[in-house]
Amino acid sequence: MISGQPLLSSSDSSSVVVNRRARSRNLGSFGCLCHKVSFSSSTFEETQADSLLKDQEDDGEDVLVGDTGFHLKPLRPVGPSLSSGTTKQGHSADCCFHQQFSVECPTQEQRSLVSWGSMELPDNNNTSTTFEISGASSIVQEKLNKSRRFHNKNVEFGDDPSCAEDPRLIYINDPRKTNDKYEFTGNEIRTSKYTLITFLPKNLFIQFHRVAYLYFLAIAALNQLPPLAVFGRTVSLFPLLFVLCVTAIKDGYEDWRRHRSDRKENNREAAVLHSGEFRLKKWKKIRAGEVVKIFADETIPCDMVLLRTSDPSGLAYIQTMNLDGESNLKTRYARQETASSEFEGSAISGLIRCEQPNRNIYEFTANMEFNDQKFPLSQSNIVLRGCQLKNTDWILGVVVYAGQETKAMLNSAISPSKRSKLESYMNRETFWLSIFLLVMCSVVALGMCLWLRRHEEELDTLPYFRKRYFTTGRDNGKKYKYYGIAMETFFSFLSSIIVFQIMIPISLYITMEMVRLGQSYFMIEDKHMYDSNSDSRFQCRSLNINEDLGQIRYVFSDKTGTLTENKMEFRQASICGKNYGNSVLMVDSQEEQDITAASVGRRRWKLKSEVPVDNELMKLLHKDLAGAEELAAHEFFLTLAACNTVIPMRTQRSISDVARSHAQEDVGAIEYQGESPDEQALVSAASAYGYTLCERTSGHIVIDIHGEELRLDVLGLHEFDSVRKRMSVVVRFPNNTVKVLVKGADTSMFSILAEDTEKDHQTKCATHSHLTEYSSQGLRTLVVAARNLADSELEQWRCRFEDASTSLIDRNIKLRQTAALIECDLNLLGATAIEDKLQDGVPEAIEALRQAGIKVWVLTGDKQETAISIGLSCKLLTADMQQIIVNGNSEDECRNLLADAKTKYGVQSSNRRYQNSERKRNVENGYLDKPYGIKSSNELQCHDRKEERIGCALPLALIIDGNSLVYILEKDLESDLFDLATSCRVVLCCRVAPLQKAGIVDMIKSRTDDLTLAIGDGANDVSMIQMADVGVGICGQEGRQAVMASDFAMGQFRFLKRLLLVHGHWNYQRVAYLVLYNFYRNAVFVLMLFWYILCTAFSTTSALTDWSSVFYSVIYTSIPTIVVGILDKDLSHRTLLEYPKLYGTGHRHEAYNLQLFWITMIDTLWQSLVLFYIPLFTYKESSVDIWSMGSLWTIAVVILVNIHLAMDIKRWVFITHVAVWGSVIITYACMVVLDSIPIFPNYWTIYHLIKSPTYWLTIFLIVVVGLLPRFLVKVVHQIFWPSDIQIAREAELLKKPPNRSKPDQGSS
Repeated sequence: MISGQPLLSSSDSSSVVVNRRARSRNLGSFGCLCHKVSFSSSTFEETQADSLLKDQEDDGEDVLVGDTGFHLKPLRPVGPSLSSGTTKQGHSADCCFHQQFSVECPTQEQRSLVSWGSMELPDNNNTSTTFEISGASSIVQEKLNKSRRFHNKNVEFGDDPSCAEDPRLIYINDPRKTNDKYEFTGNEIRTSKYTLITFLPKNLFIQFHRVAYLYFLAIAALNQLPPLAVFGRTVSLFPLLFVLCVTAIKDGYEDWRRHRSDRKENNREAAVLHSGEFRLKKWKKIRAGEVVKIFADETIPCDMVLLRTSDPSGLAYIQTMNLDGESNLKTRYARQETASSEFEGSAISGLIRCEQPNRNIYEFTANMEFNDQKFPLSQSNIVLRGCQLKNTDWILGVVVYAGQETKAMLNSAISPSKRSKLESYMNRETFWLSIFLLVMCSVVALGMCLWLRRHEEELDTLPYFRKRYFTTGRDNGKKYKYYGIAMETFFSFLSSIIVFQIMIPISLYITMEMVRLGQSYFMIEDKHMYDSNSDSRFQCRSLNINEDLGQIRYVFSDKTGTLTENKMEFRQASICGKNYGNSVLMVDSQEEQDITAASVGRRRWKLKSEVPVDNELMKLLHKDLAGAEELAAHEFFLTLAACNTVIPMRTQRSISDVARSHAQEDVGAIEYQGESPDEQALVSAASAYGYTLCERTSGHIVIDIHGEELRLDVLGLHEFDSVRKRMSVVVRFPNNTVKVLVKGADTSMFSILAEDTEKDHQTKCATHSHLTEYSSQGLRTLVVAARNLADSELEQWRCRFEDASTSLIDRNIKLRQTAALIECDLNLLGATAIEDKLQDGVPEAIEALRQAGIKVWVLTGDKQETAISIGLSCKLLTADMQQIIVNGNSEDECRNLLADAKTKYGVQSSNRRYQNSERKRNVENGYLDKPYGIKSSNELQCHDRKEERIGCALPLALIIDGNSLVYILEKDLESDLFDLATSCRVVLCCRVAPLQKAGIVDMIKSRTDDLTLAIGDGANDVSMIQMADVGVGICGQEGRQAVMASDFAMGQFRFLKRLLLVHGHWNYQRVAYLVLYNFYRNAVFVLMLFWYILCTAFSTTSALTDWSSVFYSVIYTSIPTIVVGILDKDLSHRTLLEYPKLYGTGHRHEAYNLQLFWITMIDTLWQSLVLFYIPLFTYKESSVDIWSMGSLWTIAVVILVNIHLAMDIKRWVFITHVAVWGSVIITYACMVVLDSIPIFPNYWTIYHLIKSPTYWLTIFLIVVVGLLPRFLVKVVHQIFWPSDIQIAREAELLKKPPNRSKPDQGSS
């Protein structure tokens, strides 16, 4: 076999692996139609999972093969003898690395022997020899496969449907025969989780997945045992039941809403063909095989194959917003074989063989037998449930998937849940509290054992423990149940666990949920994060990780649509080796009048938005097509207008103001709908230069060329895919000339160009120079080429396509190989340059994030020059940065490049950098400038190697391409990349595949404890967004897949600055304090009970009533905690935005760390001692009873913890005052109610206590003595060791900027 240059550059040549099922034999070579053709594919073509990307994205010209970012759109032939469908085939997330395929064209006789993907030839012994199309070397393949270290299950769609082996048979208009085995589901959907019967058990099962709930369930169960009944049996169940009921009510309400929505959806009606006429039928009763009629603006009830539309050519427009969030219209086609058939009033029949239901919304593989014809079906022939019919009067379709088997329902999976880092730390502290709890219980049990041994003979006379009753009545002399010292000790241990149970705060979980909900509300309502252009507010799609926003270390950003607007504008063009676009940007009025006068009486078109044009190029296009340059310019714009999937939408307008004085002109306003902003920009540019695409049907297109309409028959369309990285259209001109028009990325186009003459070579060199110039300006580039097709070539292509398009296995691969037959020996026409402008505020946002100590990495599919230019314009890269460029084509080359860079700039290996635990504890000290007094981790590495000190003087920027990452993303080289990348201030990854983006994020997550954030706007960013600790989606031009997979969503990248620096900081400070305060609040109460038990012969009795113990954490002290967790602000948003380095408090874990926890516990220990012993000494000589003491302790502890909270509140508002002081009032009110119930032992105690001055003095002493040490420590610390937050607060109060927080001084 003959192999030419690969379409994807590689240092390894193509190879053919011959697998023999029998003995070897010599094989001849097939003849090849195109002597330069070779084909590039990838290992993932062996399986069929799929992807989400649908156009030429991510960011322009070059996208490597990867995970979920590929939307492969093979040939769409149109016409009576060719397929009109488009197959969009996704690929496996497991593989993203290239193989080089040699493509040979068999002769007509040999064609029947060819098996696609492998070529089998019978030998003389009736055995077959298989040519397996294989990749580069097996060594390279093995190495590349090693780098697949993880599998992103969230974005794959399943296995190969293998529809050829087990196809689904759909009999048109015969639902009974279709479902004769009752294997298909009905069209009724159900999104609810529960029914009336399953709600209670299923909801409880889900809730008890929290280990803490099992702990409290065990405590409640223990309290039901008679020997352990410390509290009343009903009372002990109250806290757990309260939490379970609140959660169950919330879940039940949400599920009721789902049931209501399902009921409304299932009872909608659609017209279904029955007995030759259409009758209304509820959606839930529609079955597979039935023919359904949908009218304009109606929603599609199930997945249907189009049979006919109101358009004579079978064209229909649908909007997929409900499915993938994209608002632009998409085209679907009814096959020509069915589009002209009458369905109403006549008997129809047919058979569809399709794949089994799967999640891939961008791929559909099937065949149809209709009227004795067999033809293929593809993605463009099916409309999916949830889409809406637009700009089409009606459509007819046959149901192939219904109900839960529709692609919309199969894609309704929830994004993976994430847990905040602070919550994981909280679990660590909960473990320590559990140990502390067991120690206290052990002390009580041991004390009980020793006390019983010491007083074993006196148990009948001691006040705290008697063996028999001393009372009047029938119980007089009755013995207690005494189990012996050993069992009594064991029961004492268990009873202590019950008494001290709130040491593990069950209320903390529900409190955190309510606080996060309140925080999310204020983030959503923040008017500063509202985008008026897209009319989108900030969205909180996850409530579990609000506080993580305050500790982000790495931001991984997409470029196109995230940093840029993804609104393309045509800027420059290179045609026949000459650059256009630098002269006059707009046609002057006299020139326009002259052009208009020359076309009086002809139709003129007005675009929705004006496109600047080059005056010189406009003159060239109006010359006769005599010279080579004029002909190249003509074909160049003809290719831009024809080689696309854009749909023209036109409306009639009034007469032209310019030509009003000449004649009455027919002026039309035209707007283009397309899936790719690049395509829309190119078609609009062609229209501005006089080549207006004004009509597109399934079989032809009409282009208005300076007022004269040119009709082109479309014979086939190869849409852009990530393997070929180009698209082409085969068209027949009115003179029967057939041309193939191609556009694509430069790397895929230059290898398939013809170089027959010296002029061709010069044109190619000039175009390449222009492409480099465009890329350096940050423009996105495409190369345009074309050639004529001979009749023999066209016939060969037709034969190949017939075999490929009717296959249900690997159809995309076969169509792609067919495309290679005609995409060769092309004549270069030129190149385009499109500008994608930066979004507003991007440079300022990146600079603020950098000052905050956050590293911003950009992961893009653009060319390296384009990415560098954008990096400079958005201030990601600066002129003083030392750029390290890694572009390797082999493993050894990449290893050498990384090693040289590490040696030159003194980068230590990760083994040395992380062997010292001090680095882990002081990781927060990185990224801060020297004036602040702390060296960054980069500088620490440099200064450890003094001989390299000069090399580290400049900040570093690493620029690496996706081809290098293919070799690097394996364990031995990944560590080198990690060392180098983390030593750089900026990392820019170019031409990376979607799964490589996720791999970079995973590298940082797996090797550091730093929190990562990924932000993007397209489907190719989904894997990266879901891999990061925090995922942010941009509501952009590329649909809403990224938004639907994200944790937070917003309209502009610049909002990230406010999200992190303001809301992230506030949320982290609030939740961190909330957790510590809850630990303190419950621990001080438990320790007070512990001291009491030690003074009551370890008897686990309590001076507090059962209800007071329960209400303490649920009612008495919970409301202030929630209010402060939602509303408290240590600094204003203006200060936080003005001094981004204040964000570093989250990096340094200042608000929550293990040291703070133990300091809090020491303070808790002191306060509990004060709480217990001051009342004990105050009432030592009095006759007050134990219930009065319990009443005093209850109100004292509530007042103490609330004043403790008040000392730490930074921002007092009215509702804060109401919550804090109102909780004290509520406590008194509850105690008055409880003490007024005669059956309770504490009856009337509060009324006696409040009359005594001693009572009030005792409370005052408890508060003062208990909080005095804390107050003194805070004052001393603030005076001598103030934190950045405290300095900034003082500056706010004094209304002047803080001296240590000026940006130019590098401190906060």
